[in-house]
Amino acid sequence: MKSRFKVPDELGIVGVLIIVAVAMALMSPSFRSGGNLSVLLENGVVVAFLALGQTFVLLTGGIDLSVGSNIALTGMLAALTMAAGFPWWVAVIVALLVGIAVGLFNGLIVHYMKLPPFIVTFATFGITASIPKILTNAQSVNIADPMFAVIGRGSLAGIPTPVILVVIALLIFMFVLHRTPYGVHLYAVGGNKETSRLAGINIARVTISAYVVSGICAAFGGLITMSRLMVGYPSAGSGNEQFYSIASSVVGGVSLFGGSGTILGAFIGAILIATVSNGMNVLGVPSFWQPLVIGVIILGGVTLDGYRRAAAARHSGLRRIRRNRNKDNPPESAAEPMPAPAGKTPGSS
Repeated sequence: MKSRFKVPDELGIVGVLIIVAVAMALMSPSFRSGGNLSVLLENGVVVAFLALGQTFVLLTGGIDLSVGSNIALTGMLAALTMAAGFPWWVAVIVALLVGIAVGLFNGLIVHYMKLPPFIVTFATFGITASIPKILTNAQSVNIADPMFAVIGRGSLAGIPTPVILVVIALLIFMFVLHRTPYGVHLYAVGGNKETSRLAGINIARVTISAYVVSGICAAFGGLITMSRLMVGYPSAGSGNEQFYSIASSVVGGVSLFGGSGTILGAFIGAILIATVSNGMNVLGVPSFWQPLVIGVIILGGVTLDGYRRAAAARHSGLRRIRRNRNKDNPPESAAEPMPAPAGKTPGSS
């Protein structure tokens, strides 16, 4: 029997991305220039990193509102580490450890205290946004180590280092989510926590690790942001970064209710959001219009997700009804007695 061809889940968002890119290119020749493409990729990398981490959290049914301020915290602590005389690679380790700590804090509070992820991560947003300002009295910190610039400004074979880093992260996360038991557990926990618990899945480990991954991705965002400017500034990440990370995941097909979506879809969604934002800048659209457009995109994505979940539930219900009906009414051929051998009647010896 021939296997049916499965349409990739990301096909729809790829189509939307192509349409938007073509429309922007037709409206503005500057959009399709090589210089603008480089700017688009550089600006989109940070959002892509945040979207990858946000996807892990969303798949568990949670949300991480602290990713934007985590950029400032991790980036500023890296800058302060180098200002204290430590080499750049020590600063990178410090930033990653701080990102892990923030994610660990969020995950522990969400799981063990049973508080809503929205409240917990919103509180963490305020805490992590304040710490860099307190440490530096809201002053910027210059970064003098030239090796640190490689993270945000370097390139390999003409490909910017940040792009290489985010693609490597994408490939690792795709493998983890779709080729390991952990990925199966992550989707299961987002689909139904109680069923997952009864199946023996360690809910605490899955939930906490998802927030840790988000913290690590935010740390990479902080390192790239500070490296591009070679200045640590405490207000980094206070713009639309966390807003865009959620939008990227949602328009990429990741459900806000947990349990469905792909990391590749979120990555393509980040490229779409970056394309829309960059295109509006090139076209001279005022910046205060951008949150409105992204908000409409999020609303559309959530609405489509709601319809998709309702349709899936109806389809599952119909299949269950048909299955039960077939059990209660077996085919007549299965209920008919087997004919007696030739020359004999039923009951004869």
